[in-house]
Amino acid sequence: MRERRAVQEARRAREFEAFVAGAGGRLLRTATLLTAEAVEDNPRARRLLTHALAHTYAYWDRLRGDDPYNHARECLAVRFARRAWHQYGAVPFARARTRTAGPLAALSPQYRLVLVLRLHEGVAEEQVAALLGLPPERVHLICDRATTLVLRPPRGPAPARVGAKAAAS
Repeated sequence: MRERRAVQEARRAREFEAFVAGAGGRLLRTATLLTAEAVEDNPRARRLLTHALAHTYAYWDRLRGDDPYNHARECLAVRFARRAWHQYGAVPFARARTRTAGPLAALSPQYRLVLVLRLHEGVAEEQVAALLGLPPERVHLICDRATTLVLRPPRGPAPARVGAKAAAS
């Protein structure tokens, strides 16, 4: 009985290692986009991925034919959403308080989450809505706004005219 259990555990570990070898890089990229950290320096993204992979490994035997990548991605999204909720409060559009350097740093956590799931991961609008507990129309609106903010960032204030006072005097 013990030998059989040991063989099953070894098989499970090999399957999970193969999964991480194949999907780990993409999941890390997704986590890095969510946390808006630089690719070279992403400790929060790595921590987020570690928790998602640990959760996936714990449920490995219960997945039974389900896609482990979908499970791990869902764990990433839910953990990120919870962390953002607790860190930034109930205001879903609050800007990040920490200094970030990623390409999506100007977006709020909710905008980043929807944009990454929809465009980077290719998750259907209805699935994102169900995952986040939002209506699909809201997810569509958030994705459109986030895309606009990334493609056309708001301009900063106009530069001050240096010689304006001297010319007026």
